[in-house]
Amino acid sequence: MCTVIVRVPENPDAPTRLIAIRDEDPGRPWNPVGPWWPDAFPGVLGVHDVRAGGAWLAADPGAGRLAVLLNRHDDGSLPDADAVSRGILPLASVAGSPPGEAPRTRGFNLLEIDGAASRVVSWDGVRRGVTELAPGTHMIAHDDLDDPRTARITRWLPEFTAADTDAAGAWWAPWLGVIERSTALAATDDRAIIRDHRHLGIPTLSLLICVASVRSHGVELRDATLPAPGTWGPLTF
Repeated sequence: MCTVIVRVPENPDAPTRLIAIRDEDPGRPWNPVGPWWPDAFPGVLGVHDVRAGGAWLAADPGAGRLAVLLNRHDDGSLPDADAVSRGILPLASVAGSPPGEAPRTRGFNLLEIDGAASRVVSWDGVRRGVTELAPGTHMIAHDDLDDPRTARITRWLPEFTAADTDAAGAWWAPWLGVIERSTALAATDDRAIIRDHRHLGIPTLSLLICVASVRSHGVELRDATLPAPGTWGPLTF
């Protein structure tokens, strides 16, 4: 149940800002941002899922594209034997191939940023939806964009919206300040951003944070691992 905050600028020449928090099973091996697919996707950087070979987040700096994947509930009708790993989706997206009309994957939300344009492609096992992002600050998790049913969005979207991300240098610092304030909540709280889902029978915790600025002529991407799964602490990007 990952969380993404994205700010789409009014001026298309300004950067789109993004913070993405990855929630995953700590026992599932992964690699941090790097060029893990030199043959199939040359020039692409991303967070590598070692087990399935795909990406949680991928970027093609040369093309000014970034995509990040969030799991979404689906109808459960796709047999396991027929399901394709969702990790191919961010890689294909930054290579210029967005999801088709009926993906053979489990449910997902895929945020796609292409220069000044941003959209969310969603799939629930039955219906493919596309939501274009208007200028402003948005949050995405396991339901719809800016969905008030998602407690962390209702609680924290106003604070992310109010935070300034126009400063030079570590522009992400005000957003990290919001995340740090959110950790006054237990990681099991529905409103939490740094999360622990084990009480729900799901073995995932927050592990990693990525920050990115995307323009049509490039992507600046950094990552930092949390000091322990589901635990906030000093970060080095």
